[in-house]
Amino acid sequence: MKVVLFCGGLGMRLREYSEAIPKPMVPIGSRPILWHLMRYYAFHGHRDFILCLGYRADVIKRYFLEYDETVSNDFVLTQGGKKVDLLGSDIQDWKITFVDTGLTSNLGTRLKMVQSLVQDEEMFLANYSDGVTDLPLPAMIDYFRARDAVACFAAVVPGQTFHMVRIEEGGLVTSIQHVRDIGMRVNGGFFVFRPELFEHMRPGEDMVEEPFQRLAAARKLIAYPHDGFWGCMDTFKDKQLLEDLYAQGHVPWEVWKADAHPR
Repeated sequence: MKVVLFCGGLGMRLREYSEAIPKPMVPIGSRPILWHLMRYYAFHGHRDFILCLGYRADVIKRYFLEYDETVSNDFVLTQGGKKVDLLGSDIQDWKITFVDTGLTSNLGTRLKMVQSLVQDEEMFLANYSDGVTDLPLPAMIDYFRARDAVACFAAVVPGQTFHMVRIEEGGLVTSIQHVRDIGMRVNGGFFVFRPELFEHMRPGEDMVEEPFQRLAAARKLIAYPHDGFWGCMDTFKDKQLLEDLYAQGHVPWEVWKADAHPR
């Protein structure tokens, strides 16, 4: 199944990094978050990627053109460093299509620009390219396939320490609860679509705002609840949290490893 990855945004809330590199290239450990996400999809058998590029597209292109397998794979070095025999490979069986979708395009426009590449598919996957998870992707796809829907997204529990506040007239607070305690979920950025999605999109619209409203009204939009790990690299604090988990060896998103927790 083809995987559309949105890689063109400016990432303004991560300006410590994104002024030099695009947001999907912000690293977790020795590899960018984009790589972690692609490894996740590849593990589940989806290795045909379409990268919707924009801001600093050259950085992403150069990364894969100059990709070094030895960074994340064991290898044998002989002949004084002249010969390298890999004991594993990350991207040998990946197909990556690089598409320039503009510097300021919204997600809807970027998706429309690659419509011809997914139009003939039964279904395709898409992702914001700024989050990692241990979401059981095959189960989500089966959940979607069994229903008469056009779009599905992973509904996750937000990790931030936000509280919902109920206020009466005069500013009197009547209740305050953590978002986790009231069953609140957010769009986790992991999508499964049927090409019929494009029939609900209009030129210039975002992918989610207007089209999803139309799909919801037509009862063609569903959500897949996921209560496991989900982490989003939206701010510098989020990036630091993921880095800390990686440093501690707690990497639940590395589902491609025999045991995704100890590293």
